[in-house]
Amino acid sequence: MQLWSTTVASARGAQRMAQEVEAAGWDGLLVVDSQNLSGDPYVALALAAVATSRIGLGTGVTNSVTRHAAATATAITSVNRISNGRAVLGIGRGDSALAHLGRAPARLAQFERYLVQLQAYLRGDPVAFDEIDIPKEVAPPMSALHLHDAPPDSRIGWIADGIKVGGAKVPVEVAASGPKVIAMSALHAERVMFTLGADVERLQWGIELAKKTRAAAGLDPDSIAFGAYINMGCHADVGKARGLVRGGLTTFARFSVMHGKANGPVSARDREQLETLVTNYDMKQHTRADSRQAGTLTDDFVDRFAIVGPPERCLSRLRELEVLGLDKVAISGGTRGASAEDAAISRELVACHVLPAMER
Repeated sequence: MQLWSTTVASARGAQRMAQEVEAAGWDGLLVVDSQNLSGDPYVALALAAVATSRIGLGTGVTNSVTRHAAATATAITSVNRISNGRAVLGIGRGDSALAHLGRAPARLAQFERYLVQLQAYLRGDPVAFDEIDIPKEVAPPMSALHLHDAPPDSRIGWIADGIKVGGAKVPVEVAASGPKVIAMSALHAERVMFTLGADVERLQWGIELAKKTRAAAGLDPDSIAFGAYINMGCHADVGKARGLVRGGLTTFARFSVMHGKANGPVSARDREQLETLVTNYDMKQHTRADSRQAGTLTDDFVDRFAIVGPPERCLSRLRELEVLGLDKVAISGGTRGASAEDAAISRELVACHVLPAMER
């Protein structure tokens, strides 16, 4: 099972961070795409690519609203070229990137249409002009220009040319928590990346749903990969380990109850916890360990939905996820508002004890 690290997108810090991640033994690095809160992810990934030689690089995650599918395909394929085939595209319906534009996550129909178009562009295939979601009041049809000749459809020629000569298509990973997005991603992605926490029962539910959806569509249920976004704090003091993950865990846990109803298997106690979380969520304190929402999480909830404790405990929980069938885990550690000293200890313990033990 691959272990990837996650961080913000920073042009100034991208090369240093990527080199540290590679030296520590991680399999890859994901950067967020949230234009009001961090730098451009593709600039950061390009800089990381030229400073490293081994680790995978990707978005964790971009969304289907702030960039046209053609622009997203061009950006991530450019990173793939620079990195010699190490790029992946992580995508979701949007959270903080849209919230800071006054919008909620993308509607399901728009998200699925975007995924279909995105995969077409990444394969070098054409997309019909009629399928492109650019409002006519923003830009009228090209027919208004009375051109002598024009492209018959939308296609990224240089990506198509690269594919023809054996270039690798960038794989798409969808961040998913609800049943509809899990089913959708099972049909349109190379990997489903669950945002269901580290709870084995919930992850098993997601895997079974994805496989059932593929089988019903006549697709091989075993030809798709599964991964998960997990919050992990590695520290001999469990209380300090919990403190490292509380901020990030509020973000991922909220995805399971974003629209008021908890997704997947959930006990009455956890449903109450999730509902309390979402009604206390302050987007202005997004991911912060010292936020209002972080204070609503009980120790029991943190222990089950995140991975916290000394290295042996973290390894045990990670191996449970591997047995489930996950081949990739993207790990978020300490966030803003958490102890910098505890975060440094956690990073060292992971590098010295967890990553070497998980190597095959």
